Amino acid sequence: MGKAKASKRGSASSGPYDRPAKNPAANNVFKFSKDFGQHILKNPGIAETIVAKAYLKPTDTVLEVGPGTGNLTVKILEQAKKVIAVEMDPRMAAETTKRVQGKPEQKKLEVLLGDVIKTTLPQVDVCISNTPYQISSPLVFKLLSLPNPPRTCVLMFQREFAMRLTARPGDSLYCRLSVNAQFWARITHILKVGRNNFRPPPQVDSSVVRIEPKLGSERPNISFEEWDGMLRVCFNRRNKSLRASWLSNKPVLAMLERNYRLWCATNDIPVDDGVADVEDEDDINNDEMDVDMNGDEGEWGGAMGTDDTPSFFQELKAAGSEVPKTKSKKTKTKVALLVKEKVRKVLEDVTELADKRSGKCDENDFLRLLAAFNAEGIHFS
Repeated sequence: MGKAKASKRGSASSGPYDRPAKNPAANNVFKFSKDFGQHILKNPGIAETIVAKAYLKPTDTVLEVGPGTGNLTVKILEQAKKVIAVEMDPRMAAETTKRVQGKPEQKKLEVLLGDVIKTTLPQVDVCISNTPYQISSPLVFKLLSLPNPPRTCVLMFQREFAMRLTARPGDSLYCRLSVNAQFWARITHILKVGRNNFRPPPQVDSSVVRIEPKLGSERPNISFEEWDGMLRVCFNRRNKSLRASWLSNKPVLAMLERNYRLWCATNDIPVDDGVADVEDEDDINNDEMDVDMNGDEGEWGGAMGTDDTPSFFQELKAAGSEVPKTKSKKTKTKVALLVKEKVRKVLEDVTELADKRSGKCDENDFLRLLAAFNAEGIHFS
């Protein structure tokens, strides 16, 4: 009796006990976009923890950035009065809307289609976000710069970015971002989230932080551009002394001279445009020195883009042609020498921070530095 031919694996014919062919698209409604940094949180336990740590009230209006498929949204709607979700991807916005369609929560959800960084945001009580990594830094400072910022922001970031937000002086990740964020808000780390809790999984782990902006009398009465402008110079190379960051940096000195001239013109203070016939050793030793205003922030500078850069630094390269320059190593404008002497005075005599490194300075050190510079007529915005 002849044997029945065994069907080859992968052949077109299939028996009743064969496994069904896998369809890659069966479990995906659509393909996630890398351009939007889409990594959907799929762990409901973590979603519940994030919402719980926001300490929502029944009267709260919540801003959610990047709702994705609505996993966080539906949990927020259970506790808040209203949710305003801002989403760039029309497919995701439609998916989030479907989650509450025909339910009582539908009236509590408003979906705004667009870029949250460019959107004029309404006043909200709380912000919750599984933040797309490209907008991490712009989102933080957009929220902190609002006239009436949310009382609490519970945000998920790439882990290293979150660690930079909470780093303290002397830590390896302490940087301009750390100083800026902690100057305007109280920041606490909540929990670490492994990459396998997302679909598709990102290449790195994430962390959730709670940001509580300083409000009322606690809110610093200082221009953000002025503060950040000074920090950019300090953290240009955070492991160098402040003396090297300021006095040995010709592009920075040129910009300070330009700003000092503008301040004098605004306040009707005459300046001597004459040329001082002196030799400046720093010019000889540092002719080839350049400046990278992103410095140790380069990793996050790409995410921040150029829009957040104060005009003080946007014109840094152009400034060299606008400020009267020394014609030789033995000639220098009197204003340039005056500005350099003011910087030396601030660093060495007034604050005594010349030999300290930015990575070791705390908030009070930078406040003293800014006050001393401003007292000498040196500004950064």
